[in-house]
Amino acid sequence: MSGSESHLIEAFLEMMSAERGAAKNTTEAYRRDLSDYAGFLAARKSGALAATREQVVSYLGSLAAQGLSAASSARRLSAIRQFHKFLCSDNVRGDDPTRIVASPRTRRALPKVLSIAEVDALLTTAEAEANGEASDERRAAALRLYVLLELLYATGMRVSELVGLRRSAVMRDASYLTITGKGGRERIVPVNDRTRDAVKAYVKTLPPGPWLFSAGGEDGHLSRQVFARDLKSLAGRAGIGAHRVAPHVLRHAFASHLLAGGADLRVVQTLLGHADISTTQIYTHVLDEKLRTLVETHHPLADRE
Repeated sequence: MSGSESHLIEAFLEMMSAERGAAKNTTEAYRRDLSDYAGFLAARKSGALAATREQVVSYLGSLAAQGLSAASSARRLSAIRQFHKFLCSDNVRGDDPTRIVASPRTRRALPKVLSIAEVDALLTTAEAEANGEASDERRAAALRLYVLLELLYATGMRVSELVGLRRSAVMRDASYLTITGKGGRERIVPVNDRTRDAVKAYVKTLPPGPWLFSAGGEDGHLSRQVFARDLKSLAGRAGIGAHRVAPHVLRHAFASHLLAGGADLRVVQTLLGHADISTTQIYTHVLDEKLRTLVETHHPLADRE
């Protein structure tokens, strides 16, 4: 990749961060995708300013040949589209070669969901360990894991939002949390009494500091990877297959269980922080069986032979 190509990509990433509030993880993903795209073009003596529609299609074909899934290829194309739109909006080039490129067809997978009983088993195990006999260090770690789990299932936060919670988010009124989501957008999420009490008890054990879940790493707070590891270990102790449990699975459970209980889809959209309701609609699969049973049980002709 030439220096000029690298400069264009960095200018795009700077715009995404400054103007659209893209998170660090998002900009790094864009950098990897666009660097790969630029490398493909460079091997064909081309670049972002001269790329044609045929070359973009050829790049997508090369991804498929490498075994990349349709979903991953679609994500790459999305990054490339935004990059070329940026070049056009800044008058760096006059046309957009991605304008009529079809996105790879994807079948959206249904989210993995734990049952209410399984979530209860996780919470019960975590609470018992937090209150059990152990060294101060192990009890502190167990209490932290319990509070993480309570907050995740009670609010449906993204794991990045959860581990990055500031203590100030729960100090004013533990009945509500102010969550800063994607693009810096804030949302208010209610917290149930059980979770509120767990958070209040946990905060009393903390040393001074800005983070609710502080740690010694570069970010100053617990990493997503450490939380995911601890959660899988807890799942094993609760008698649930570790391969079925991850932080995002608890987010899915939160949304699915709310909808199954009769919550409005728009309310769930707001709680999850989804910008588009079509993203939330993936969770409506949990209602299919419930609706079928409802019709079979209550329809006046249901028992007619």
